[in-house]
Amino acid sequence: MNVIKFENIALTDAERQPCEVWTRVMGYHRPVSEFNRGKKSEYYSRMCFTEEKAISHLKAATQTCACAAE
Repeated sequence: MNVIKFENIALTDAERQPCEVWTRVMGYHRPVSEFNRGKKSEYYSRMCFTEEKAISHLKAATQTCACAAE
């Protein structure tokens, strides 16, 4: 069986396939390429949310907050 090593694969720009990014806006999905300039700027400045980071920040905040001890 032949094993493909993906580290050795190099594509030229002509061989690449464009990828269209969609996002959910106000209850429906739209491609980001169709956004106006302001909405694109807002979309690209978003931060990714991960549950682990949110929980760790919440635990740290409750440990330092005096009201959490009550």
